[in-house]
Amino acid sequence: MPEYLIYFNQQWVGDHPEEWYRGRGPLAMAVVNEMKDAGVYVFAGGLEEEDGPIYSADPTSGEVLITDGPYVESKEFLGGFALVDVPDDETAKLWAGKIAEACGWPHEIRRFKPQPKVE
Repeated sequence: MPEYLIYFNQQWVGDHPEEWYRGRGPLAMAVVNEMKDAGVYVFAGGLEEEDGPIYSADPTSGEVLITDGPYVESKEFLGGFALVDVPDDETAKLWAGKIAEACGWPHEIRRFKPQPKVE
């Protein structure tokens, strides 16, 4: 079955009071548990916003340069994601709708390219 990435950029979340966020956590976890029960869950998680390390690996100079911080100046950054293994686009959209509704902000859905067959 194809795997899909369901994700959001942190900037799509918007500004909300802390109580609002606390109310969303249990809703999102309920959808994750539903994914697990349905056998489509691969992985899900939110990313550290300010406190976590961010590194870049850049091989374009001929050797790999590892630096602190994001490679590109950007106003948007990945906030969190879920990876699901489902049979088709319609099912991926169903799960994306559920998690977006639980979180309260938009999400995008992208299908992974098929893995090459190893001979």
